[in-house]
Amino acid sequence: MHRAMVFQSLFLLPLLLLFSLTTATAKRLHTIPRLSPIGPRVWLDHPDQILGESVREDFETFFYNQTLDHFNYRPESYDTFLQRYLINSKYWGGANASAPILVYLGAEAPIDGDLDAVGFLVDTAVEFNSLLVYVEHRYYGKSIPFGSREEALKNASTLGYFNSAQAIADYAAIIIHIKKTLQAKDSPVIVIGGSYGGMLASWFRLKYPHIALGALASSAPVLYFDDITPQYGYYALVSKDFRGASETCYQTIRESWEEIDEVASKPDGLSILSKKFKTCNPLTDASELKNHLDSMYANAAQYNKPPTYPVNKVCGGIDGCGFGDDLLGRVFGGLVAYKGNRSCYVNEPTNQSETSVGWRWQTCSEMVMPIGYGNDSMFPPDPFDLKAYIEDCKSLYDVTPRFHWVTTYYGGHSIRLILQRFASNIIFSNGLRDPYSSGGVLENISDTVVAVKTVNGSHCLDILFAKETDPEWLVAQRKTEIKIIKEWINKYYADLSRF
Repeated sequence: MHRAMVFQSLFLLPLLLLFSLTTATAKRLHTIPRLSPIGPRVWLDHPDQILGESVREDFETFFYNQTLDHFNYRPESYDTFLQRYLINSKYWGGANASAPILVYLGAEAPIDGDLDAVGFLVDTAVEFNSLLVYVEHRYYGKSIPFGSREEALKNASTLGYFNSAQAIADYAAIIIHIKKTLQAKDSPVIVIGGSYGGMLASWFRLKYPHIALGALASSAPVLYFDDITPQYGYYALVSKDFRGASETCYQTIRESWEEIDEVASKPDGLSILSKKFKTCNPLTDASELKNHLDSMYANAAQYNKPPTYPVNKVCGGIDGCGFGDDLLGRVFGGLVAYKGNRSCYVNEPTNQSETSVGWRWQTCSEMVMPIGYGNDSMFPPDPFDLKAYIEDCKSLYDVTPRFHWVTTYYGGHSIRLILQRFASNIIFSNGLRDPYSSGGVLENISDTVVAVKTVNGSHCLDILFAKETDPEWLVAQRKTEIKIIKEWINKYYADLSRF
């Protein structure tokens, strides 16, 4: 697709060969916007966004000898790899008191970034007297099967063990191991996750209710599968966020795509665009620039958190006309406002990150979220094309995406009807400015499967470290979640005493 979200890039040299062989394909891949509680590195560079580094010293790192394949009994299924998890026992009331265990389920990134940013567990540890556990997702960070990342990500045969079902089975095995080691048989477990990790948390509670008492699933778009949610929801909300910030900004962005194409069609058009946007390398196609801007707008909306509010930053740069009153000059102003003053912008010479490569595989196998661009957005219409998506994935991995598998294995259709009597103790939290909230659970399903939402919230804001500058509505959201979890735990203790 000509406006496909570009891969984020950091490192992972061994995989450059794979992607250099598929350059033509990669340009038209319709990639699914990254699911992460943290957001782009550009905003993590702000000190007020990284609050967890000082608490790392309270965590001790362990490695569990994890089973490669939980669901088969072939000889190779019994292979193992070392899976990383970290424990903070500073605040724990102990096994004798059956004090709670809060477990953060890592997602599509090394666990290190979550330790530095996801602070809900640490912030509430004293209140819950809880043991804190952070578990890294298989195939990310230091939790790599097959001895090396290069070998693990080599082809579909080794990648075949890389899926959500295996991941939550990993978490189950590690939680059981921790409870046994600490002789904490009766300590209730609450699993917590954000974004893709939020999906894992909710699915873990459904699949392993004997292990987790409850789940906090933050910004988990569990309904963005199998056409349950209209495909245009994500980018419609991105556009709504920008329009809410500034009508002139919204209109400028909406008109800019045609202007970029018009300039690019001139004999020296790409050179003009390269100079206008101070690209790091000369543009070879207008799609490079459009992909970059598309990604920027989506990230700004998804992670539109206080106190920086990236959408307002971008629109301030666009409306400020600091780089000329012409259309593209205003768009460049938004780019500078978002990224700050740099020597160059767009197509930086970087390598593929393990998250980019890993998420590409996950979305080409089971995490197929049909996200397209409709007529009600500031982007040119571009519907999700499943046939083209399948062809792209087959060209990369020789694997056909399983479009219906998530709803087959975890459910999702008629969720209110099904879960109101089957499920319990799940909090689905969402901020309604988050584009992924369009695929979230926004209304209570039952007394114990509840939706906690905020009108002004963004992606996973509630599980990040609390700050003095947090608005009252965010403070209230967290208090509501804590109150609900306390009720689950108190009822559990009452049942424990009776049985």
